[in-house]
Amino acid sequence: MKLVLRPGGGRPRLRFDGWIAGLGTASGTRVVLGHWPRSPFGPFSDVMLERSDGERLLLAPTRRTAEFVGGTYDFDTVHVVPVEVAVRADTWTVTAGPLRLRFTTGRRTLLGHLLHAVPGPLARRPAWSAVTDGAARVLLPGVRTRGSAGSGRREWYGARDLLAIRDLAGTYEGADLGVLAPVEPPVRFGFGSVPRRPALTRVTTTVEVERSFPLPGATGRGQP
Repeated sequence: MKLVLRPGGGRPRLRFDGWIAGLGTASGTRVVLGHWPRSPFGPFSDVMLERSDGERLLLAPTRRTAEFVGGTYDFDTVHVVPVEVAVRADTWTVTAGPLRLRFTTGRRTLLGHLLHAVPGPLARRPAWSAVTDGAARVLLPGVRTRGSAGSGRREWYGARDLLAIRDLAGTYEGADLGVLAPVEPPVRFGFGSVPRRPALTRVTTTVEVERSFPLPGATGRGQP
């Protein structure tokens, strides 16, 4: 995934292609998984958790990805731990430090059919995310497709598909997280939440970074 260097000396932009899963659990822990087969840092996955007491945690696989994600969103605690994601048909298995998670996706939603029909090159453009932001606020309360978490880095989310998540099983530090539940209350990592109903979103994320940011030279390759 190439870096996007803007003409005229504008801030560089980093582009990530992959999936975001938003899940709630009966225990009150909410989980946001980012799975990025293609990114400027190479393929990687990260997990954001908000516990029932409000603590926000990041589980990232390397110090560099932890610094980038932790510098873009808001967390109380950041852990650098191995993060592994395996996908077989409709079943996703996640191992991330103290987290063990397995969930199953269902059918493409009605909104997913509409998103899937948008040409990929258009969906990747930040300008398209600006257009869809108003619709996202109406159709998916709490969801935003552009904004900033307060770090000064602007972000754009180009959603390209949406699948329902139908079941989940998992533990954190050995304690059962409980069955699948709505993402309530909304997570507080950035400028917007994920859909209230657990879902897996195919997305292209663009993050504008400061000019002094040490740009990664790696190009991730993989199937989106």
